[in-house]
This record gives sequence, C-alpha cells and structure tokens, in this order.
Amino acid sequence: MRKSEFFMTRLGKLFFGLLVVVLLLWQVPWAVNYLAAKRNATPFTLYSEVLNDFALIRRDNGGIEYADRRGNRYEQRQFDSLLPLFYARQLVADGRFPDSIGGRAVSPREAQAATFVFRSTPQGVNTPAPGIRFLLESMSGRVDLEMPADAFRLTDDGIEFIDMASNRVDRQKSARFTEVMRRKGVRFPVTELSGNPTTRKEYDEGYVLLDADRRMFHLKMVQGRPYVRAIALPEGVRPEHLFITEYHSRRTLALLTDDRARLYAVCMPGYEVRRVGGVSYDPERESISIIGTLLHWTVCVEGDSAERCYAVAADNLALLDTLSYPLSGRHLPGLAFTSSQDNYVRPRLR
Repeated sequence: MRKSEFFMTRLGKLFFGLLVVVLLLWQVPWAVNYLAAKRNATPFTLYSEVLNDFALIRRDNGGIEYADRRGNRYEQRQFDSLLPLFYARQLVADGRFPDSIGGRAVSPREAQAATFVFRSTPQGVNTPAPGIRFLLESMSGRVDLEMPADAFRLTDDGIEFIDMASNRVDRQKSARFTEVMRRKGVRFPVTELSGNPTTRKEYDEGYVLLDADRRMFHLKMVQGRPYVRAIALPEGVRPEHLFITEYHSRRTLALLTDDRARLYAVCMPGYEVRRVGGVSYDPERESISIIGTLLHWTVCVEGDSAERCYAVAADNLALLDTLSYPLSGRHLPGLAFTSSQDNYVRPRLR
C-alpha cells in the first residue's frame, strides 16, 4: 500500500471514529432523557378572589381535578364560582354571575374588560430583532387600524422612514421624527424597542424604547405627528427588557425588567412605573405568564428548578401571596443542537 493510500485510510478511519463519538454524545443522552423524563405537569394556577388563596386545576389519574391549595376538591361548577372574574362569561351564561365580589359591585362587562393574558418565553426574547418596523397611526379617527404605507428603521443617528412603494427614504418625515425625539431627550442609538405593529388590536400605542443611556421613552404617531414622552424610572432601576401590552382596559402601557431581574409595570394614566409585587424574572432564561383580572394578577414564572406563582393586587401591584412547584431538572448531559432558550441551531453541551 502506498504511503498516500495509507494516510487516506487512517484519515478516513479517524473521521469515522469522530463521527461515531459525536453521534453517541448526541443520541445516547437524548434517548436516555426521553425515556427517563417525567413530565413536569404543574397545575394551572389562579388566585381566587373568593378564597383569597390559590385555586388549582390539575390532571389526576387521567381526569381533571379542581382544588385549592389546602386540598379541598370541587365540582367544575363550584370551581367556576371560586374565580368569578376569570369565568365571567360562563357565569353570565349560567345566570350565576354575582352582584358583588369582595364587597365591590362588579358588572360582567367590567370584569371582562379588565381581564388579560400576557406570555413570554426565552425563545421570543433571544431572537434577533427585525431591522424594519412599522409605525401605525394612533388617532386616525377610524374604528379599524390600518397598516402604514411606509416602514422605519433605527440608525446610529436617528430614525428613517422608507416609502414602500418607491423604496426611498422619506427625508422630511425622518427629520421631523428624529428632531422631536432628540428634543425630548432621546440619545441615539436606541438599544431596545418593543411594539406590536398589527391591525388586530383595539388601539395602538406605538413603541416603548430605551435610548443609548438606557432611559425609557414612549413613541407613537398621532395624526401624522410624532408623540414622544420620557418615562421616569424609580431610582436605581436600570431597565433591560421591554414588553408593550395594549390591553383592553388601558391600565398598563408596558411591562419591563431591570438588571436585577425585577418586574415592573408602566401604569396609565400618568406613566407611573411600579414594581410588580416581589416578582423575580429573567426573560432570557425563564418563561412567564400573567393572567390579570379586575382585582388580581396571577404571575407564574417557570425557571430551571421550580415554577413560582405570585398573587398581586391589581390596583397597587402589591404582593399578596406566593406558591412554588418544584420541577425535575435531572438529565444526562450531552450534545444538543437546539435549545428552549433560543431559535438557533448550533452544537452545544448541556
């Protein structure tokens, strides 16, 4: 055998061996984790304004169990009455909606208008932001929102609007918005931006943003003109991530987290930034769900080792109670190409 052939044979065997090792590191841990994994089926949890405690829905021996934290069990109709604000539509249909809740007169319309759901996952947060966005007209005088004829992008020096029909920069509009933003205190480049540019909502609040100094602002377009408002933050709060809300009640403009993983809400009117109870939440590593009603918010944060649930008063966002479910995080380490933390496909050890 010639030397070159010997060398190629050895190289082929080395490559094949390396490939086998990679496949073993990838497939064996995956198979073991798949076969040995136990589903972390934590109960669906809400804070009950009747019990003043958490109410739970969980699967039990193939069925559904309705219970409270103390272990008391309920029939489904009884459970609906424990959460009259969340199940308002069902209670109205049954003719069982109460005249008052917690000593306060409440109408079904008021209850349904104040209910909202917010969810966020690390995959959504860790995904690269698009370079092109849309700014809707917030006060068109029409019931239905309309998508604009232009798009915008942020640069190191300002904001640029691009007419989509001609694919040219609208220099006049760009200069007008940039000048107002600078005059209101925005220092470019913008480092964080959150908006919901869709017509499938009741109203538009534009965007909330962080400038180069991590100061927070509200930007929207009102009758073709820029509206820019600085949002004062509590002392010592350095924001990291923003989430615009645009819920029916208009009681909040946005949610935000700071560099100490604390959750805040921008409350309207007045742009008052309030701490949401004692909620600790890292958007880049943890999932969150918030179910809000007229009287309470139930905030559930899923981390690596536990799901933490917080009950928060809707009026002042004060912490009322907490509940935690441990999660099984044991698994055989190995090679993986995807992650629940982002949308990238790349080799990683875990």
